[in-house]
Amino acid sequence: MEKGNHSCGTDFTLVGLFQYGHTDTFLFTVIALLFAVALIGNITLVHLIRLDRTLHTPMYFLLSQLSIIDMIYISTTVPKMAANFLSDTKTISFLGCAIQAFVFLTLGASEALLLGFMSYDRYIAICQPLHYPVLMSRKICCCMVASAWSSSSITALMHTVYVFQLPFCGSRIVNHFFCEVPSLLPLVCEDTSQYEHTVLMSGLVILLLPFLAILASYARVLVVVFQMASGKGQSRAVSTCSSHLTVASLFYVTALCTYTQPHSLHSPGRDKVVAVLYSIITPVLNPFIYSLRNKDVMGALRRQMG
Repeated sequence: MEKGNHSCGTDFTLVGLFQYGHTDTFLFTVIALLFAVALIGNITLVHLIRLDRTLHTPMYFLLSQLSIIDMIYISTTVPKMAANFLSDTKTISFLGCAIQAFVFLTLGASEALLLGFMSYDRYIAICQPLHYPVLMSRKICCCMVASAWSSSSITALMHTVYVFQLPFCGSRIVNHFFCEVPSLLPLVCEDTSQYEHTVLMSGLVILLLPFLAILASYARVLVVVFQMASGKGQSRAVSTCSSHLTVASLFYVTALCTYTQPHSLHSPGRDKVVAVLYSIITPVLNPFIYSLRNKDVMGALRRQMG
């Protein structure tokens, strides 16, 4: 291998979703629209939760944090991706790539943990309502959010520092639309099989464990819900839980496909499609799934609109 290609100053080239020039304008338009919809939807949801006092509850506090994460999450990848559609170079600096990978990992892990905390909130609210004010106090909610951010940042920093100190070689063409750890590993000049085991363990802890906790908590919730005498209470609880499960399943299943597979099973084309689902589609869907199927949020929206 040539040692001259190992310097930290060398830029990376992002291939993007596709390599066909005639699709660039169309893709730019679609991605820009999705980006605008995600920002407007999440900003509106955060604004409603802040203004309407009926939404000043633990559930909506966590939901506002999810919307904030989604706004930054989609802003980490989409602007550069959209700009590359109209650019001939499609390059990203070494430092820019490292920062993008770190921020993306931090936000993705934070969302994975936060969705788990949101399922715990619904479990306590439905299965142990008398203990809800104590178990989901403002202090505990803030601790949940702080622990999600801090643990995710530490994990992301360790992975980013390790990957970007490895020797990169060749043309440094990243077959992806942003700098993601699995897409960077094929560019490394040395064996990364041991590190891939670390990525697998991180994926299992940060993605699989919260997802299993969500499934277990909602299984218990559904048992309690269908024991209720009130049909109205059943429909409301099922609506809330199904909305959460829809978002959680889309996010966790697609992310697990990327971060728990060995390098030999990765396909660049499939990885990019899957990445679109958890990095773009999920932030777009979140505010609408939580608002259009939620009477409290829709009521708050109507009140704010007069």
